[in-house]
Amino acid sequence: MDVKSKILIIGGTGNIGKYLVEASAKAGHPTFALVRESKISDSKRAAIIESFKSLGVIFLHGDLHNHQQLVNAINQVEIVISAVGGDLVAHQVKIIAAIKEAGNIKRFLPSEFGVDVDRAHAVEPAASLSRTKVEIRRAIEAEGIPYTYLVSNGFAGYLIYILNNFGDSFSASLPRDKIVILCDGNPKVVFTKEEDIAAYTIKAVKR
Repeated sequence: MDVKSKILIIGGTGNIGKYLVEASAKAGHPTFALVRESKISDSKRAAIIESFKSLGVIFLHGDLHNHQQLVNAINQVEIVISAVGGDLVAHQVKIIAAIKEAGNIKRFLPSEFGVDVDRAHAVEPAASLSRTKVEIRRAIEAEGIPYTYLVSNGFAGYLIYILNNFGDSFSASLPRDKIVILCDGNPKVVFTKEEDIAAYTIKAVKR
């Protein structure tokens, strides 16, 4: 009988996090979501929270900045997936420290979900975020924590959002005489549906 690993998702109500929580629960994993109490009562996230409840997701109250709460949450699972946003990527050192203290985690998937930062040649502002993600990778490796780095390239949903809002948001500043195309204009780009990213991530927890 295939025993499903217990998975903790940090940042589960965010852009990619909500898909990860859903994919984990639907795949039959006992799924835990670390959430601040303020998020539970947040009207903007009410529908997400209710959908989690209907899937049997277990809520653990905690905060990324509270070490003991992190350790307590991590002690209840075997896999940790971080889906924190760009402004919190550097703070994943706190997750690393908590995983190291708990000592029971079989695999950690940090918040990547983009390009392979060890191979990327980004320009600002993306370059700063890439450097931070590289630093997190090195910190995980230095602590000897089992890990998987999930590289998914761009989010299709985010591209659609940008295209739908581009005219309204930026029409006043759109260039009228010329535009600058980087390189020769022929580089390929790949965008992936968030649901597919989440499904692949959950399949990767055993890798």
